[in-house]
Amino acid sequence: MSIESLLDVPLVDHHCHGVVPKDLQWGEFEDLISEAFAAPAKGTSHWDKPTGLSIRRWCAPLLDLEPFTPPEAYIERRLALGAEEVNRRFLRASGLEALLIDTGNAPERLADVAAMAKLAEVPAHEVVRLESVAEAVASKGVSGAGFADAFAEALQAASERAVGLKSILAYRATLAIDTTAPSKGAVADAAGRWLREIEKTGECRITDPVLEAHLLWCALERAREKGFPIQFHIGIGDPDITLHACDPSHLTAFFIATEGLGVDLTLLHCYPFHRQAGLLSENFPHVYFDVGFILNWVGPSYARIMGEALELAPFTKQLYSSDAFALAELYYLGAMRFRTALKKNLDAWIGEEELTASDADRIIEFISRGNVKRIYPLPEGA
Repeated sequence: MSIESLLDVPLVDHHCHGVVPKDLQWGEFEDLISEAFAAPAKGTSHWDKPTGLSIRRWCAPLLDLEPFTPPEAYIERRLALGAEEVNRRFLRASGLEALLIDTGNAPERLADVAAMAKLAEVPAHEVVRLESVAEAVASKGVSGAGFADAFAEALQAASERAVGLKSILAYRATLAIDTTAPSKGAVADAAGRWLREIEKTGECRITDPVLEAHLLWCALERAREKGFPIQFHIGIGDPDITLHACDPSHLTAFFIATEGLGVDLTLLHCYPFHRQAGLLSENFPHVYFDVGFILNWVGPSYARIMGEALELAPFTKQLYSSDAFALAELYYLGAMRFRTALKKNLDAWIGEEELTASDADRIIEFISRGNVKRIYPLPEGA
């Protein structure tokens, strides 16, 4: 491998979601290129942002369109080809070696793990979302006193064939909570309160910080058994996050408490806290991070953000992900932006005599797939 072949190096996407298997009309597609829950302001469009430009520039040619084709023509061509063909084209053009899929977000709308493997023609593996398991337990009927045991049993069953676990603590209680393992009595009390609230409102959404801390420590036990990493949402997200409370430095006490347990922790997305994530990965041997997701959303600024991620962190602690959700275009853009961003930065370092070509090759291998394959229990050849 050489730095010139980086554009072709296979990638292991350690965090992504399924694609929508049905045709998408204008409004449905437009909603999926925005993190906002609201419609665009009157007279404007969600296409009028860096992601829209990137799709028109880089994705249009894969649909046999000219670069910067108008959005209306893009959607028309997408519908003419059909969802299955569109999904195949973008996934297979992404140059992937394997997919690690978070199945906890809108599974009823998205292609499942087996379908994704078929579309992409690469192995695909499941990452189990802790909150989804907890909510499934609560919805089936359980007592507050019985919740802890029921969750442990459900997590064991759900993760039997998985390769990792994921926490969306950042969304539900923020990262700025006490992550000390709660007592059995505290868990039972918190579960009882939550279950009564579910009965009252009909909404089954776990947000209690005591329960979230319990999920983490239960997950640590399961992760030790299976050799799993645990993923954490960090930073950028939908409008229901409190951004300043999604800074990974809030987890410092948790990192200290879990060092030496033999469980790796991976920080996802991280922007605008990617520099904090880099420092944490330097300080703690079991902490890894990525800047996936944001590379899809910032247009021409992607190379600068990748450069900031490379500033301090060990190259052995960075991972590739796309965090592609629903749109196959985001798989393709994520892979392309990652490759070109890494190449631009490493080329500059070589030009400034700060790096040799052979060292660049090692960095490429680490971040594109080597680090992922080292810390996730992937089957041989996957």
